[in-house]
Amino acid sequence: MLFWFTLSLEAMRLCNAFSLAKLSVSESVNRFMTNPTPPPNQDAQPAKEALPSPLRCFSGALISGGFAIALYFLTSSIAQTYADKPIASTNQTAIQIAIAVRTLVVGLATLATTVFGVIAFGLVIVTIYVLVQQLKNRNASSSDAE
Repeated sequence: MLFWFTLSLEAMRLCNAFSLAKLSVSESVNRFMTNPTPPPNQDAQPAKEALPSPLRCFSGALISGGFAIALYFLTSSIAQTYADKPIASTNQTAIQIAIAVRTLVVGLATLATTVFGVIAFGLVIVTIYVLVQQLKNRNASSSDAE
């Protein structure tokens, strides 16, 4: 559980880092080629990253949950269609290939459903974590002000 939570936080950190990048690839290459050694970091303290807002986390959970529910119904429909229509062939090789393809299709649909479901669950957990952190920071700042 902690692994998925940590993975979700890391994924959100990476998404924020990629969305905040302002340099294009060519500018980055040109900057590196003209100054191959980066300047030393002036401040020794690591920068504290801001947590995403709870609304952003929860909206992502809703979107992912919506995809998971839609994929669940799609997976059920595919499995029911395959169950209702038997393979119409007498060739043993064709039957084996058809079984393999059906298994692959249902398996991939199930995998996609599971991935979106786990992501939705992880984002709900991150939403709760961010809310708790905000409440802790708000309580700490109000007690410091007194």
